[in-house]
Amino acid sequence: MAGPSGKPDPAAALRLRLDKWLWQARFFKSRTIAAEVIAAGHVRVNGTRVSRPGRDVGEGDTLTFPQGARIRVVRILALGQRRGPATEARALYLDLDPGTSSPDPLE
Repeated sequence: MAGPSGKPDPAAALRLRLDKWLWQARFFKSRTIAAEVIAAGHVRVNGTRVSRPGRDVGEGDTLTFPQGARIRVVRILALGQRRGPATEARALYLDLDPGTSSPDPLE
């Protein structure tokens, strides 16, 4: 992505759309479902409610969102390059809920 000067912006590579990250980390089965949850205002980034699926997130951001009957609280550790297997997806975040053992979110 180019910055105002037309040159590539190195900081842009360190961010990813919220809906895409939630999908890559395997919290939702599709980006469409992730986008709907975000657009409904059910997701918080660093404690602030967001309603734009295209909101950028990066390493260190904390996300709070519903998943089934649970409320998930996770910290982004990495952005990832693709939607890989569950073992790869688990390396993208740290589950901040001390009562869970971070099982595969889609099971």
